[in-house]
Amino acid sequence: MKFLNIRGLTAAIATFCVTATSSLAADVTMNVGFGAPEASIYGRFGKHFENFVEEYSGGSIDVKLRCCNQIATEDEAFKAMQLGTVDGFFITANNVSPHWSLMDVTVLPYIFQNTAHLDRVLNGEVGQFMKDKLQEDTSVHLLAFGPALYRDFYNSVRPINEMADMQGLKIRVPKNEVMIATFEAFGANPVPLAWSETPTALQTGTVDGGDNGTSFIRDMKFYEFEPHLVILEHFVAFAPLFASDAFMKRLNDDQIAIIQKAATAAGAALAKEVATETEEIRNWLATEGGMAMTTPDKTDFVEAAKTVQNAFAQKRDAEFVELVQKIQAAAN
Repeated sequence: MKFLNIRGLTAAIATFCVTATSSLAADVTMNVGFGAPEASIYGRFGKHFENFVEEYSGGSIDVKLRCCNQIATEDEAFKAMQLGTVDGFFITANNVSPHWSLMDVTVLPYIFQNTAHLDRVLNGEVGQFMKDKLQEDTSVHLLAFGPALYRDFYNSVRPINEMADMQGLKIRVPKNEVMIATFEAFGANPVPLAWSETPTALQTGTVDGGDNGTSFIRDMKFYEFEPHLVILEHFVAFAPLFASDAFMKRLNDDQIAIIQKAATAAGAALAKEVATETEEIRNWLATEGGMAMTTPDKTDFVEAAKTVQNAFAQKRDAEFVELVQKIQAAAN
């Protein structure tokens, strides 16, 4: 009887060891990077994602957030994910375009008529088509578009009350064809710069101004040396969460579902938070931040933007034109 108990105990220990080993083998760490401070919109998106992943996985998937270009710069991160050297990254949509040109449809000036239109695009059939197509073309997974914010314009030279006031201003723009063409159409002199170079260029006067999502202007403290805030709402800014194919292939089906569910939930949670923040932050910038805020008539800007939309529709391929048409159709 004693012999049987020892045998049973030995079997139980062996079963426990196999189970424990399997459990440990299932544990996954995902390093997710972004180029801004922890308190930025990227960091907040990331924190929601981290919390939801932990909740849904019971702690078996550990998300580690790496702010401030710790694992890559925003301009390098997409290629790094293609190579499999970075697990995940938040990248502003316009900085994806050099790697996947179809993303430029979302960068076109005044392409979204309103917030409802934008929501129907990103969270509907068009958004899913873009996710699938991106993965097919580049191998990178777009997990969630995240909340969308308008880019506000700022400069250190003068207030902007009409489009003619843009004439000759040296404006930092991302290395994105659409954004360069847009500011040229507005009459400014765009200067393409990587995000990592931008704060210094603004502070030293190498450029006169730029544009960012409203919260970024505050998070980066640009109000300290850019006195003029201009509400143009010419571009919509959103920073999707991406993951490398190499990372996703380390997951089983249940873990993939958890990552995707957590990304969607994180985007929705942050969208609720930022729904009212744009006006609050603009008011803060114009009061405590000390910026002089103007809201010019957009008629001339919208007309100039149409020339950019038409020009890019003509120079890009049929696939690009079809996607633009799908976005326009979603407005109805």
